[in-house]
Amino acid sequence: MSYFFPSQTITLEAALRDLASGSPKSRAMAAHALGDVTDPVEKRRAVDALVRALDDDRADVRMEACAALGELRDVAAVPALIKRLDDGAEPVRQHAAIALGTLRHPDGFEPLATALREGPADLRFQAATSIAEIDPIRAFDIVLAALADRDVQVVSAAALSLGAIGSSDDARRARAVAALANRLDHANPSTRFDVAYALAELGDGSGREVLSAMLGDVDRAWDAVSALAELRAADELARALESKQTPPEARVLAAGKLCELRGDAAARAVLLDALTSRKGHVRALAVEQLGDVGGPWAKAPLEKLARSAKGSDFLEAIAAALRQIEARA
Repeated sequence: MSYFFPSQTITLEAALRDLASGSPKSRAMAAHALGDVTDPVEKRRAVDALVRALDDDRADVRMEACAALGELRDVAAVPALIKRLDDGAEPVRQHAAIALGTLRHPDGFEPLATALREGPADLRFQAATSIAEIDPIRAFDIVLAALADRDVQVVSAAALSLGAIGSSDDARRARAVAALANRLDHANPSTRFDVAYALAELGDGSGREVLSAMLGDVDRAWDAVSALAELRAADELARALESKQTPPEARVLAAGKLCELRGDAAARAVLLDALTSRKGHVRALAVEQLGDVGGPWAKAPLEKLARSAKGSDFLEAIAAALRQIEARA
């Protein structure tokens, strides 16, 4: 769902009223809010109103309506969402494709397949992901063909989609690996990275160097560590610990993965040191990783953090990590 508007408390009746006759901003906010309805009777009314809102003259209202219909997961909205794939506004057709992927109804498959072959680049990009959510096996060849797309972002989306769907069958996996390996020399660095990431998801290390080269990149380091961990690339993970260029979050993740792979003493030290980081989210990540891989050596530092001011916001997470450690022991 989009996050143009903050979460807010609004009654169903108020949202329905605003969506029907409010100002443009109020209509968009009401559509957004209706995506949170949970009561079955109220959900039916919300879906009907949101489907009508797909014909609103404002693109932001139509976009929010698409997103909300995806959240509500009512397949009655599928025909109306399919029509929005041809919307003249880019965000609307993208959110319609996202919603169709979320709903996973078979009626959405062919329209998304057509969009992937013939639609504008922004829609092809999203269709490469959404079509695989509906039927990954049926989508495989269509997504594989999209690796030849002229738009770099579509190629990236197709690659990542193949990484997610191509490993369930040996023959498909082999075809996906071969096709992706041919894209490792793509001119666009972001696309090369996404191809390497997809290969790692399939258990193929052909893109290992591409992944390693991004360990110092703020935007890519986390995914690079995750992919290298899939490949059990302990040497590369160790270099991520040693490099001052590795972002702190990725360094903590690398330490956790390295502990899991080989109980590395340097990785343990990184995790324990992160418990005293000035950045709260780094401390939280260290607690999480220690819950996953820590042993008795992690108990005292975690207990110390719990007693300190730096741990006051993470007491529940620390307690959970200690329970995990105790269970393993």
